[in-house]
This record gives sequence, structure tokens and C-alpha cells, in this order.
Amino acid sequence: VQLQASGGGTAQPGDSLSLSCAASGRPFSPNAMSWFRQAPGKEREFVAAIRMNSAHAYYMDSVKGRFTISRDNAKKTVYLQMNSLKPEDTAVYYCAAANGVISSTIRTASAYTYWGQGTLVTVSS
Repeated sequence: VQLQASGGGTAQPGDSLSLSCAASGRPFSPNAMSWFRQAPGKEREFVAAIRMNSAHAYYMDSVKGRFTISRDNAKKTVYLQMNSLKPEDTAVYYCAAANGVISSTIRTASAYTYWGQGTLVTVSS
């Protein structure tokens, strides 16, 4: 299973960017997909996750109301729409997927089996 992330780039504060992550390879039906990010010198942190069946979404507090995660089950793709970007959103963004993710660990990196290669988002004026 491979996860291919795309859509990163450079934006100014207040701008928007959209990321996408497509799963491919052997037949795979994740029950959750997510986005994590890692800023220079910092640990990887949870950003957002979505249940593939119900579309129930989870967010870190600092992105609530600005970021929206969505999914297309037919395409096995998850999206992250990022609005009102701030300099502190600058990071490498990673998508992740797994089967069997439970609610208590959906925000935990170790719950995910497959990871994308990361895409850089830079927010700077």
C-alpha cells in the first residue's frame, strides 16, 4: 500500500492551500485516514483524521474552524482544505492510514500503519 500526498507549497498568512492523499496498491480499505505535521525542530503532531465510513472528523484545537478534512472512498483519497493559514502552520504534512483504528487512538501516530512521503507547507509573508 502506498500513500501519495500532494498539494503543498508556499502561501501567505491568510491564504488557503489544499492537500490530497491517495492510497494505492493491494486492495486496502482503511477505516481511518489522517494528517499529521512536523515543523522544524519539533515532534510530529496530529492535525486531523476522518472515519472513512461515517466521515466523522477529528481536529487538533489550533486548526478547528480553519482546516477541513474530507474523503472520497471510491478514490481512497483524503483531502485537507487549509484556510486562514498562519506562519505556525508551516510544516511537512504527512498523511496516514490504517485499518482497525479506534477512537481513543485516532489522534496517535502509532495507530497508523501506512504513511505518505510528506509534503511541505510554508506560510510566510
